[in-house]
Amino acid sequence: MTDIIINGAQGKMGLLIKQIIEEQYQDKARIVQLRDKDTAQPAPKADVIIDFSLPSGALAAYQTAKEIKAALLCGTTNLDEAFLSNLKEEKEIPVFYSANVSIGVFLFGKLLQEACALFKDYEPQMHEAHHAQKKDAPSGTAKALAKLINFPQEEITFERIGTVPGTHILDLHSHNGDETITITHKALDRRLFAASAVKIALWLAGKKPGFYDMKDFTENLL
Repeated sequence: MTDIIINGAQGKMGLLIKQIIEEQYQDKARIVQLRDKDTAQPAPKADVIIDFSLPSGALAAYQTAKEIKAALLCGTTNLDEAFLSNLKEEKEIPVFYSANVSIGVFLFGKLLQEACALFKDYEPQMHEAHHAQKKDAPSGTAKALAKLINFPQEEITFERIGTVPGTHILDLHSHNGDETITITHKALDRRLFAASAVKIALWLAGKKPGFYDMKDFTENLL
């Protein structure tokens, strides 16, 4: 049985993760604490902390994980570069970080790299859309995808509308204007992110100390 702390438990992702664990993983995992990002509750012993909160909450989750020797899965976006460097250099506990925990988004990034290499004379444009309540714009996922193909983050276009879980689009325009190639990833339900997060957390809990990302998680799946 894997004991899990959910940090940012009142957020959309935190609530979905709790629901997924209770519905699908009763025999493999149990929640030992639900924490808000600014909680003063002492943490119980746990195998892994799942954090989807704010940068300040992610830092608190990291500090707690170090204190109780738990693994940390962090999916919080817009983290400070210095904090990200600390995560990547971690040697005492297993740490996983990704701006997006969807396997589909990971593969989408691979497709973008391949497409830009094949159509290197085409002009890229990147666009993303998310629900109206999403605070960061462009999204952390869009920034990460842009970094993969050396696309300037400040040129990402975006919209915040309705309840859209997340759509990312890359257009490749020929210079003569004859054609456009469009590659799209569209999330249809936020539950896919929560389900992936739980799978990764269970996988991470048994890993050696160090830093892990989506490449490490997917290498035995693909």
